[in-house]
Amino acid sequence: MAYMPWRKIAMDKKLGSILASHRKEMKISQYDLADQLAHYGVNVSNAAISAWEKDTSVPNANQFLALCKILGITDIYNEFIGFNPNDVMAKLNDEGKEKVLEYISLLLLSEQYQKKEATIIPFRRKIKWSLLASSAGTGEFLDDENFEIIEVGENVPEEADFGLALNGDSMEPRYHDKQAVWVQQTDTLSNGEIGIFYLDGMTYCKQLKQDKDGIFLISLNSKYQPIRITAESSFKVFGRVLN
Repeated sequence: MAYMPWRKIAMDKKLGSILASHRKEMKISQYDLADQLAHYGVNVSNAAISAWEKDTSVPNANQFLALCKILGITDIYNEFIGFNPNDVMAKLNDEGKEKVLEYISLLLLSEQYQKKEATIIPFRRKIKWSLLASSAGTGEFLDDENFEIIEVGENVPEEADFGLALNGDSMEPRYHDKQAVWVQQTDTLSNGEIGIFYLDGMTYCKQLKQDKDGIFLISLNSKYQPIRITAESSFKVFGRVLN
C-alpha cells in the first residue's frame, strides 16, 4: 500500500522518463547516480535505477526524495503530478515569474521581511564532579570537599547527581580508563546493577552480584577476579551508574 502513490505518479507522468531526462541533462551515468545515492544512505545498483527509468519498478519515498535532491528537482508537484492550483506562480508566464523572483530578491535584500530563525538555547545545568577517581576514593567519598561544581549539557542524564572519572580498565569493554560516568546517588542497588561502591578503603565502579556463594563486586573485564564482600568488610553503596 505504501507504494501506491508512487505507482500512480509513474503511470500519470511517467516518473521514470522524468528521472532519466534530468539525469541525462546533468550528464551523469546510472553508475554515478547510484554512487551519489549512497551518500544519502540509499544503497542501490545501477540496475535498480535502470528499472526505475523504464517504469518497471518505482523508488520508495526515501529513494525518491534522494533522487530529487541529487537531480535538482525542487518543484516535485509540478514536475511529477502536473498543474498545482494552489501555486500562484503556476498561473504566471515566464516574464511574470521573473518579476516575482525579482521582487522576492528585493524583499530579502531589505532584511525587513526575512524569516527570523529561532535561537535554540542549549540546556545547561550544574552538577557535582568528583575530584577523586574510582579506586582512589575513601569512605567519605561523598563529602563536599571531594567535589567541584561543573556545568553540563543534555548529554548528562537528568537523574545524575554527580560524575567521576574511571581509573583503570577493569570495566572494559563497556567503560574505559579516564571515561566519565554519571551517577544517581543511592544507598541500595539491585542484583546486576553497576554502581559506585566503597569497600575497605577503596572506591570502585563495579557490577553488584549476589548469588548462593555470597555478594561480590564484579569487573566486566574477565582478567579481573570478583571481589567478595564479607560480614567483616567495610562496605557501602554510593550510587547507580547511569551511562
